[in-house]
Amino acid sequence: MITVTKTFFPTLDTYNKYLERVWKNQWLTNRGELTLELEDKLKAFLKVENIIITTNGTLPIQIALKILGNNGEIITTPFSYVATTSSIIWENCKPVFVDINEDYLTIDETKIEAAITTKTTAILATHVFGNPCAVKQIEQLAKKHNLYVIYDAAHAFGVEYDNQSLFNYGTVSTCSFHATKIFHTGEGGALFCTDSALNHKLFYSHNFGHNGPLDFHGLGINAKISELQSAMGLSVFESINLIFEERKKIVDFYNSNLIFSTLRTMKIRANTKWNYSYYPVIFESESQLLKIQQILNDNEIIPRRYFYPALNTLPFVDQKEMPISESIAARILCLPLYVGITNEELNKVVSIINRLC
Repeated sequence: MITVTKTFFPTLDTYNKYLERVWKNQWLTNRGELTLELEDKLKAFLKVENIIITTNGTLPIQIALKILGNNGEIITTPFSYVATTSSIIWENCKPVFVDINEDYLTIDETKIEAAITTKTTAILATHVFGNPCAVKQIEQLAKKHNLYVIYDAAHAFGVEYDNQSLFNYGTVSTCSFHATKIFHTGEGGALFCTDSALNHKLFYSHNFGHNGPLDFHGLGINAKISELQSAMGLSVFESINLIFEERKKIVDFYNSNLIFSTLRTMKIRANTKWNYSYYPVIFESESQLLKIQQILNDNEIIPRRYFYPALNTLPFVDQKEMPISESIAARILCLPLYVGITNEELNKVVSIINRLC
């Protein structure tokens, strides 16, 4: 079966090498030796000043909203994974949707200002499929209206914009290290912040508020990663350049072999060093998508409707029409993309789509 993605597994020998250190240290959590080592390696690789690794990718968004949201209105995108919107509501804030740019699939920065009210406290935007938002324009709007900017950068590991890490933009950026991501720790995530004072607050907030074993800085929860997760992260990190190289080959194959007559893919924003995180194709209609998806499934090929449905249509939000997002969500399909997929399998995917489009 050809699935939309497959988890990258390091060799057992590689993983066991790190597990032996865990057993030797007799230390499973609370920021042990492997976690600190992984943070240092990721800081150097990603060219960031600060990183706080967490046990999953949703808690970073929730922590950022708890600190910066102030129970206000959060301007956000209707085209993202559900965690972007559900985190806003979970932290007692209100999502206010702004439609997306139909080329880049990210929030339309030209429509943000019209959605700002006296209750707006932050903008929470998603770098969709690792494609950067219009970060400079969003920063200008945020400064003008005294707003925080939180980026859901779940898909943006390794992405650079204007020759620096995409994680360096915004007040806070978050990432997912879930098993399906380019870099993973099984489950995991991270917080990024260039402001040292705010980074300190994010840090103690992810560790019950602790300032040492007996004192507390303030309110916090438990979002710490375990040494077992960090062992997986260190194991995967040994192959990170190979992972990027293999994913680029697959994206290049799709770009060279798909017939783009009645379908298209997203446009990557200029000045971006992209990470080949997903390969979305957008069909002319939902009926065309459903027909092709069924035939792919019949041939044991399992792409994914990612993201579907548009978040503004969820039952627990104030529903407001977002025509571009709703249209894209109904017509977009992510094709198989993972280390280990063969040219024969890729040819099978492409031939079916080309034959039916």
